[in-house]
Amino acid sequence: MKDDLDLSTRNRIMQMLKTAGQLTTKDLTDQLGITGMAVRRHISILERDNLIESTTVRIPMGRPAAVYRLTDQADDYFPKNYHSVALDLLTELEVEAGETMVNHLFDLRKATLMQRYESKMVNKDLENRVAALSEIQNENGYMATWEKTGDSDYILTEYNCPISRVANKYNHACTCELNLFESLLEAKVSRSDCLAKGDNKCVYRIRPQQDR
Repeated sequence: MKDDLDLSTRNRIMQMLKTAGQLTTKDLTDQLGITGMAVRRHISILERDNLIESTTVRIPMGRPAAVYRLTDQADDYFPKNYHSVALDLLTELEVEAGETMVNHLFDLRKATLMQRYESKMVNKDLENRVAALSEIQNENGYMATWEKTGDSDYILTEYNCPISRVANKYNHACTCELNLFESLLEAKVSRSDCLAKGDNKCVYRIRPQQDR
């Protein structure tokens, strides 16, 4: 229960800084109705997690005080609606230029990602390329894991898809991801499960090209 209360208090501090821009410890203490020691404890944790930062300012008729504000990283803490914006823009593009143009946009994204990540695959065997791809996908929020299932077969599993709502409407996004994996891994890749199609994960089977 105490952990929940602590988390709730830190959530309130984040919300207060989001709306006010910046606040001192005294501001936070007054608004939260808790002790200054408790506020400083929460501030210490938020600073440790790189969610808030401070600068020292001079206060009229008083000693300099620390003023706290949210970090750039803290922006990810607040709800976003990117998928709706992306879907609206893609729908507008489809109306204006047709589905072919939307698919071309996903093809361009695939080419960009290939260029961005191909250097991470240089001089690696298939197993290390699979590991590198899993790391890349984790950095992008896909919650990926991988395992070896045979002498030269691998399974890559993604438990989250940041673009699932977009891919649900525009299936070419999934096709491009599959093609990207084949190009990066220089292997044969097939998908058995897909989040965008209602499954609870995306599952890719990876085999050397000669095992086609």
